[in-house]
Amino acid sequence: MSGLNFAQQEAVNYLHGPCLVLAGAGSGKTRVITMKIGRLIQAGLAAKRIAAITFTNKAAAEMRERAKHLIGREAKDVLVCTFHALGVRLMRSDGHVLGLKPQFSILDADDVTGILKDAGGTTDIATARQWQWTISLWKNNGLNAAQALAQAKDENERVAAMVMERYEERLQAYQSVDFDDLIGMPLKLLRDFPEVREKWQKALGHVLVDEYQDTNATQYELLKLLVGERGRFTAVGDDDQSIYGWRGATLDNLRKLPVDYPELKVIKLEQNYRSTSAILRAANNVIQPNPKLFPKTLFSELGEGEPVRVVDCDNEEHEAERAVARIQSIRANGVYKEWKDFAILYRANHQARVLEQALRRAQIPYKVSGGQSFFDRAEIRDLCAWLRLWVNNNDDPAFLRCVTTPKRGIGHQTLGALGTFASQYKLSLFEALFASSLPSVLNARALGSLHEFGRYINDLEYRARHTVGAEDAKRFMLEWLKEIGYEQHLYDAEDNEKVAAARWNNVLEFSEWMAGRCGGQIDDAAGVTTVAETKTLLEVAQTIALLSTISEREKDQNVVTLSTLHASKGLEWPNVVLAGVVEGLLPFKPEELEAGQAPSEGGLQRIQEERRLMYVGITRAQRSLVVSYPKKRKKGREMVHAQPSRFIAEMALDVKTMKEDPREKLRALRAEFAKKSAESAAAAAAAAAGGSAAA
Repeated sequence: MSGLNFAQQEAVNYLHGPCLVLAGAGSGKTRVITMKIGRLIQAGLAAKRIAAITFTNKAAAEMRERAKHLIGREAKDVLVCTFHALGVRLMRSDGHVLGLKPQFSILDADDVTGILKDAGGTTDIATARQWQWTISLWKNNGLNAAQALAQAKDENERVAAMVMERYEERLQAYQSVDFDDLIGMPLKLLRDFPEVREKWQKALGHVLVDEYQDTNATQYELLKLLVGERGRFTAVGDDDQSIYGWRGATLDNLRKLPVDYPELKVIKLEQNYRSTSAILRAANNVIQPNPKLFPKTLFSELGEGEPVRVVDCDNEEHEAERAVARIQSIRANGVYKEWKDFAILYRANHQARVLEQALRRAQIPYKVSGGQSFFDRAEIRDLCAWLRLWVNNNDDPAFLRCVTTPKRGIGHQTLGALGTFASQYKLSLFEALFASSLPSVLNARALGSLHEFGRYINDLEYRARHTVGAEDAKRFMLEWLKEIGYEQHLYDAEDNEKVAAARWNNVLEFSEWMAGRCGGQIDDAAGVTTVAETKTLLEVAQTIALLSTISEREKDQNVVTLSTLHASKGLEWPNVVLAGVVEGLLPFKPEELEAGQAPSEGGLQRIQEERRLMYVGITRAQRSLVVSYPKKRKKGREMVHAQPSRFIAEMALDVKTMKEDPREKLRALRAEFAKKSAESAAAAAAAAAGGSAAA
């Protein structure tokens, strides 16, 4: 632990009671969590009795990798997962007491929307999605349909609560759960069934929770039941980085800890290892007006660094051009030559368009972080539906997608009759296939097609259950795709062959990835063979709905990052431009203040969360930060005057250094131009020399 500072060592060594580690931005929290896992094992706690809970699959993967390097072979026994993955583990193990089969399905957002449209008797997607959002918030606050109805504030909420009741009935019939259930149902398991609670409290000797400030009310109750009265846990978080209140996260969970656990040890990590003092001073100043649960001040030993600059621009196009010029200028100076050393951050997705246009004009490669997930592509969603149906035959949304994709001669009338029959007898669509009375509502041809499909699903399930290891899984996936004619289906569905080929390549990549998760012998790029734990293809398919991205796809991309502030959390870059920092965007739509009214309690809390978002943006920068704003911006079809955000003034920058010097930028651009001219001349001379030699 020689590389840890005193506060980090204290956090790692405190093992025998509840502990709250207040980890400021860039203070090394992931290292502390990983080191504490090793310290717990060193102190005699079996690795399999340690759980480290994160909020994203990517963070969990990073923590597993760090633990493996630090701890070695024992790291594989530590449970490192997201809250939702932990919920799945609890429910696969003990969900039978709630009437769930171990092979229950996890519905994605689109499946939920479809079921809500059916439950609410509407064809309007916007209405169904509004119900979806409302129901999700209720579930995150631990409310069921009856409780939501009792607390409904208006007619819209009363309707949503009644739809929620019918929605829950359908989930039970489909043996399915949504993502919110992966927290709510485990909570019910531990709260209502003492034998299950005791089992898990004995199994877990210490629980570590990363990004604790992002927990919602249900997750906090789940944590309390997992650790019991002994309170053997370490919560790691930062109240200044709590930016997810809109999806249920609550700072009340930080307030409750000292009350619920009077012996709580609070340790502050205030040394920042990421940013210069100039950047941290701006961050500390911005967050200072917010009320403090646990006051702290970040400091750095990396030196003063370059001053934080503020750039005012004529409009959004001018702002984008200046952001691009800033990147080119820094590269021309020669210290940061890689595109991946730069990021442009903004408050809302729509701000990316003009920035993308400017980068394309300058021929600068970029990626939009938080864009479409690999798993959101239609072809991948098709295949995931098949995998879900193998795991859980009662998954009606998956059944409907599989039976029609690719088309197999089973029409809407047949499926409508099957659906009516299944609803009448309270069966899933798959169960209804083989009901003895189904021939009374379907003709022989339709019945034969459905029976053929049902037998094929059973055959695939059997084969997947007995397919073990990467090589066999890859062979199986390719055979299956050929059997259903999926490649031809993609080419038939697309007018453009290049688009169809790209979609088919996505399918092949997905197949390789699935096979890799089945384990076995894996050769890395250096030719080193490692042996991973083997799993059946069916076991891997059971986890598919929890996966939101193939993180390997984003490794080593040498591109500029465009990202919303929310998506940037947890990341860092040497050079950051924070764009569009105007009232109405950051903070986002403070209507009450624009109207000159005193803010309500809710309005004040929103402003405080937006201030935390600004703090997160500032602390993404390691060496240089530019904050820019347009004097005019588009609002609808009109150009309107824009006011610089109040947060710019709150940074309390030195007015002598905050404005970017245009002469310095011009010198850098001239240097970049001269460099490119020299490179072009050298390339031309080399080409001419090559031509003479050939002659």
